Amino acid sequence: MAILAECPRCHRKQAVKNRNCVACKSDLVKPKRAGKVHYWIHYRVADGKQRWEFVKLPDGRPAGIEEARAAEGKRKAQKVENPTILERVPADTWTFTKLSEWYLDLTPVKKLASFTRIKGILGNFNEVFGTRIVSHIKLQDLDEYQEKREKDGRAPATIDMEISITKTMVTKAFDNDLVGAGTVKAFRRVKRKLRRGDNARRRTLTIDEYLKLVDVAAPHLKGIITTAYNTGMRLGELLGLRWSHIDRDHGVIRLPADLVKESRAKVVPMNHHVKQVLAENPRQAIHHDRVFTYRHESIGTMGGIKKSFITACERAGITQGRAEAGGVIFHDIRRTVKTNMLSAGVDKVYRDTILGHSLKGMDIYYMVPSEDDLHHAMARYTEWLDAQIADVSQTVNKVNIG
Repeated sequence: MAILAECPRCHRKQAVKNRNCVACKSDLVKPKRAGKVHYWIHYRVADGKQRWEFVKLPDGRPAGIEEARAAEGKRKAQKVENPTILERVPADTWTFTKLSEWYLDLTPVKKLASFTRIKGILGNFNEVFGTRIVSHIKLQDLDEYQEKREKDGRAPATIDMEISITKTMVTKAFDNDLVGAGTVKAFRRVKRKLRRGDNARRRTLTIDEYLKLVDVAAPHLKGIITTAYNTGMRLGELLGLRWSHIDRDHGVIRLPADLVKESRAKVVPMNHHVKQVLAENPRQAIHHDRVFTYRHESIGTMGGIKKSFITACERAGITQGRAEAGGVIFHDIRRTVKTNMLSAGVDKVYRDTILGHSLKGMDIYYMVPSEDDLHHAMARYTEWLDAQIADVSQTVNKVNIG
């Protein structure tokens, strides 16, 4: 157990006796005298996990060295009397609602493309556990929550996703010393309602279905479908696409890490179909730079696009819906693109890189495709796709003539 001083410049935690920061070499003596150095106590709990506890006064202000020594003495006494009590000390006043507010206010969480969904899921939990102290939530409570959601008609995959996202929040809180180890263990021990792979979709869109959708889709949806079918980009990436992401000089779309599910920047080559969409859809608003819009306004949520997609499927005579036999959903386009790339003979490394999927094994370290490599891969896919479109169009024309 020890007291650590936090450098006010680089925030490195270090020994209190240091006169200069071990990281940035800045002076620590004057900031200590001015009360600008924050103090932490470091110890291990019963399960061996390290804990860093920020020392603060009752009114919430940072404490001085004397208060830090008193806090350290208190923790030492608690550890001697009952080591397990240290697991509960930081968590006893945190309700689930308070923890949710803390988590949703984190900047990295706000930047997630799934932020709206996360907020809704935590809202569902708050209806049941909102006023409960987080450390008092047990495995049995979570099992009962799963049963309740199932009775409400929620699919097993949805229930598992809710538990998973909430577990992520609780784990983050544990890493920040806000909840005890027992709460994390409860979430980790919850059994999944759905076995992995049981609900894996296999649906892809044929070239004929793609052409029919583009033909009947609403104007604001045509470009989105075309770009998706030629790049494999997710709907969230398409709706978040900005003109600043378009690199016309190099013929690529440069998606930043905060827009991509994998949290890694992605480069997507543009073929002539995508370039045509961009040429026919010039920037028309000065107060935002979104590429795909509805009546010149950015599209805030996926709900509207999904409704337009449902309408387009109905007009094209295509069964739509995850629950329908043979039904199609927008995300199936992404699966279609990767499947079509395989048919076109595009190497797996290029398929994974263009779609943003993680490389496996040693490929992570030794496979570094250049932008030229990705352009060649996209050209191969486009050549195959154009040939397929030409064949389907020719067949349709023959039928119409006949």
